[in-house]
This record gives sequence, C-alpha cells and structure tokens, in this order.
Amino acid sequence: MQSDRISKIQHHLYSNGFANVQELAEATGASIVTIRRDLQRLEEGGIVTRTHGGARLAEAAGPELAFQARVQEQVEAKRAIADAALALLQPHSTVFLDAGTTVLQLARRLRVEPMPLTVFTNGLAVAQELVNVEGVTVNVLGGQLRHENLSLVGPTAERQLGELWFDQLYLGTSAVHDDARLYTLHPAEASLNRVMLGRTSRAVVLSDSSKFGARAPYAVAAVTEAHTVITDDRLDAGWVKRLAELGVDATIVPLGRTS
Repeated sequence: MQSDRISKIQHHLYSNGFANVQELAEATGASIVTIRRDLQRLEEGGIVTRTHGGARLAEAAGPELAFQARVQEQVEAKRAIADAALALLQPHSTVFLDAGTTVLQLARRLRVEPMPLTVFTNGLAVAQELVNVEGVTVNVLGGQLRHENLSLVGPTAERQLGELWFDQLYLGTSAVHDDARLYTLHPAEASLNRVMLGRTSRAVVLSDSSKFGARAPYAVAAVTEAHTVITDDRLDAGWVKRLAELGVDATIVPLGRTS
C-alpha cells in the first residue's frame, strides 16, 4: 500500500509540476498526516523538493519518472505482446533485446519463465530485470547513456554491434508512420536501431496499436525489414490490411475490450 501511494505521489508531481498536501491526499486517498510523512521520506531520498504547503519533483528525478510513466502506458497491450514474443524465444539462442518499454515487458516475462539464453541489450532497465535469472547470460553494450529511456547509444555501441550476430532481435518503436516506416525519438537511437537490424537472422518488432499512425521525428527502417511484427487487436483494420499487403508477418494478440 505504501509503495503504491508513493508511486501515485511521484506520478502526480511529474504530471503537475507542483501539488499541495491536500491535492496529494485527494489523489492518493491518504490522510494529510500520511502525505506529509511520505513527502519527508521522498525528500530525504532526493526524489522531491518540499516547499511551503506542498512539494515538487526534484529536478534529478524527472527522467526516471518519465521512463516509469512510459512503462505504464498501454501496459495491458505490452504484456500481451510480451507473452506472444516469449513463445518465439528459442532456448540456447543468442538474442538482442532493445531498450523499449514493450521489450522490457518481455524481459519481465523471461524472469518469470526463464530459459537458457545469451542476451545482449542496450537497455539498463532490461539488464536489471534479468539479473540472476537462471540460465540467462546478460551482456550490456557500452556507449553514451540516454537518460530518457535508460539506453546506451552512440558510436561505441554501434562498433560493438558490428562484431556481433544475433539469432533474434526484439525491437520496440516510437511510431509506425503512414509511410510504413519505423520511427523513433532520437537520432542516435535511430542509428543504433538500423545497425541492430543488420546484425540478426530474425527481427521481431514489438509495437502496441497506438504506435501505428503516430509521429516521431527520426526514421529507422521500413516496417518490411522486420521478419515479424507483434501488435494487439485494437489495431485499425486499415493497418491490418496494409501489413498484409506489404507481406509483413503480423501476429495480432487479443485484448480485453473493457479497459
């Protein structure tokens, strides 16, 4: 209960910038006394800065909270996609898991149902999920840290990829534009993704339906460069038809219709 309340406080402050104690109490369903105690602990941990009557998120905590917020977006779809992706993993193979939040859900599934694998990743959160997972050997690329998504990118990471080959690549995306290309939010990430696609026998793109038709600035590759795309059944019928016309092997996983 306390952990859930703390998370709500953090995300409320991330979304609103500043909140007074009363607002936080209403947002969490806790008492004012409890909120004040929580804020004191969060301030001691460097997460918030308390001001007269309330608090704001500490500047250094912003990127981490932004990443956590993205992890929670479309979480039902991401988990269903991860379930389908888990079924494609082959024991004793070498795979690359990128730093996307949908791929992070696959790492979490692998933690619950481990198998012998050699995993490479440029995602710190992905690597952390796989610490001490039985049978999984984890290798992390070097490079420049992108705080926004806890990924390692840049020339060092690209040089390392050039010396490696993977049985499978699991790749997330920020957007699939109307031009049927994959896009992302950062040029170094786009560049590294292109190198990944050239170093694998099978590329599997994990993308919830909200990414189709969305916008992001930096092109990665045509969606046809993926051997498989896994998405959810809220995907627009027009996109389903288009993927079929492009010859893309699309796995569409069912979701509940009430959320």
